[in-house]
Amino acid sequence: VQLQASGGGLVQAGGSLTLSCAAAGSTFAITSIGWYRQAPGKQRELVAVISSGGSTNYADSVKGRFTISRDSAKNTVYLQLNSLKAEDTAVYYCNARSSVHGVVRDRWGQGTLVTVSS
Repeated sequence: VQLQASGGGLVQAGGSLTLSCAAAGSTFAITSIGWYRQAPGKQRELVAVISSGGSTNYADSVKGRFTISRDSAKNTVYLQLNSLKAEDTAVYYCNARSSVHGVVRDRWGQGTLVTVSS
Protein backbone atom coordinates (compact mmCIF):
# COMPACT_ATOMS: atom_id res chain seq x y z
CA VAL A 1 0.00 0.00 0.00
CA GLN A 2 1.25 3.45 -0.91
CA LEU A 3 -0.21 6.62 0.53
CA GLN A 4 -0.13 10.17 -0.80
CA ALA A 5 -1.16 12.89 1.61
CA SER A 6 -1.97 16.43 0.55
CA GLY A 7 -3.90 19.52 1.51
CA GLY A 8 -1.87 21.15 4.23
CA GLY A 9 -1.16 24.84 4.34
CA LEU A 10 -1.28 28.04 6.30
CA VAL A 11 -4.63 29.10 7.72
CA GLN A 12 -5.83 31.60 10.26
CA ALA A 13 -7.32 30.49 13.53
CA GLY A 14 -10.97 29.65 13.06
CA GLY A 15 -10.39 28.65 9.47
CA SER A 16 -10.74 25.34 7.70
CA LEU A 17 -8.66 22.93 5.63
CA THR A 18 -9.27 19.60 3.99
CA LEU A 19 -6.55 16.97 3.96
CA SER A 20 -6.58 14.08 1.51
CA CYS A 21 -4.93 10.68 1.71
CA ALA A 22 -4.97 8.68 -1.51
CA ALA A 23 -4.16 4.99 -1.27
CA ALA A 24 -2.78 2.81 -4.02
CA GLY A 25 -1.66 -0.78 -4.30
CA SER A 26 -3.20 -3.54 -2.20
CA THR A 27 -6.04 -1.39 -0.95
CA PHE A 28 -8.28 -4.46 -0.56
CA ALA A 29 -6.23 -5.43 2.49
CA ILE A 30 -6.69 -2.12 4.31
CA THR A 31 -8.58 -2.46 7.59
CA SER A 32 -8.37 1.18 8.66
CA ILE A 33 -6.91 4.51 7.68
CA GLY A 34 -6.05 7.09 10.25
CA TRP A 35 -4.70 10.59 10.49
CA TYR A 36 -1.98 11.32 13.00
CA ARG A 37 -0.18 14.53 13.77
CA GLN A 38 3.12 15.52 15.28
CA ALA A 39 3.78 18.97 16.62
CA PRO A 40 7.33 20.21 17.21
CA GLY A 41 8.79 18.62 20.31
CA LYS A 42 5.79 16.35 20.82
CA GLN A 43 5.01 12.73 20.14
CA ARG A 44 2.92 11.68 17.20
CA GLU A 45 -0.72 11.33 18.21
CA LEU A 46 -3.81 9.84 16.67
CA VAL A 47 -6.28 12.43 15.39
CA ALA A 48 -8.97 10.35 13.70
CA VAL A 49 -9.41 6.93 12.19
CA ILE A 50 -11.95 5.31 9.91
CA SER A 51 -12.31 1.56 9.57
CA SER A 52 -13.06 -0.42 6.45
CA GLY A 53 -16.57 -0.79 7.83
CA GLY A 54 -16.97 2.96 8.11
CA SER A 55 -16.78 3.37 11.87
CA THR A 56 -14.88 6.41 13.07
CA ASN A 57 -13.00 7.46 16.15
CA TYR A 58 -11.58 10.84 17.13
CA ALA A 59 -9.17 12.27 19.63
CA ASP A 60 -11.02 14.23 22.29
CA SER A 61 -9.16 17.38 21.28
CA VAL A 62 -10.70 17.40 17.80
CA LYS A 63 -14.18 16.01 18.41
CA GLY A 64 -16.79 18.29 16.94
CA ARG A 65 -14.23 20.15 14.84
CA PHE A 66 -12.65 17.53 12.58
CA THR A 67 -14.42 15.00 10.39
CA ILE A 68 -12.89 11.95 8.75
CA SER A 69 -14.58 10.50 5.69
CA ARG A 70 -13.78 8.36 2.70
CA ASP A 71 -14.51 7.97 -0.98
CA SER A 72 -14.12 4.26 -1.59
CA ALA A 73 -14.31 4.66 -5.36
CA LYS A 74 -11.26 6.92 -5.23
CA ASN A 75 -9.47 5.01 -2.43
CA THR A 76 -9.17 8.33 -0.69
CA VAL A 77 -9.73 9.35 2.91
CA TYR A 78 -10.35 12.96 3.84
CA LEU A 79 -9.91 14.89 7.04
CA GLN A 80 -11.98 18.05 7.25
CA LEU A 81 -10.47 20.44 9.77
CA ASN A 82 -12.79 23.19 11.00
CA SER A 83 -12.50 25.82 13.71
CA LEU A 84 -8.75 25.43 13.63
CA LYS A 85 -6.70 26.50 16.61
CA ALA A 86 -3.04 27.37 16.95
CA GLU A 87 -2.52 24.10 18.83
CA ASP A 88 -3.61 22.18 15.74
CA THR A 89 -0.36 23.23 14.08
CA ALA A 90 1.54 20.06 13.23
CA VAL A 91 2.67 17.78 10.49
CA TYR A 92 -0.24 15.52 9.66
CA TYR A 93 0.40 11.95 8.51
CA CYS A 94 -1.99 9.36 7.17
CA ASN A 95 -1.58 5.75 8.12
CA ALA A 96 -3.05 2.64 6.55
CA ARG A 97 -3.28 -0.55 8.51
CA SER A 98 -3.65 -3.69 6.45
CA SER A 99 -4.00 -7.34 7.26
CA VAL A 100 -3.02 -10.14 4.91
CA HIS A 101 -3.10 -13.74 6.14
CA GLY A 102 -3.07 -12.48 9.69
CA VAL A 103 -0.02 -10.30 9.21
CA VAL A 104 -0.73 -6.70 10.17
CA ARG A 105 1.25 -3.93 8.51
CA ASP A 106 1.28 -0.17 8.91
CA ARG A 107 2.09 2.12 6.03
CA TRP A 108 2.65 5.84 6.35
CA GLY A 109 2.25 8.61 3.86
CA GLN A 110 4.53 11.59 3.77
CA GLY A 111 3.48 14.32 6.12
CA THR A 112 1.60 17.43 5.18
CA LEU A 113 2.16 20.55 7.25
CA VAL A 114 -0.75 22.43 8.77
CA THR A 115 0.10 25.80 10.25
CA VAL A 116 -2.56 27.76 12.10
CA SER A 117 -1.78 31.39 12.77
CA SER A 118 -3.35 33.06 15.77
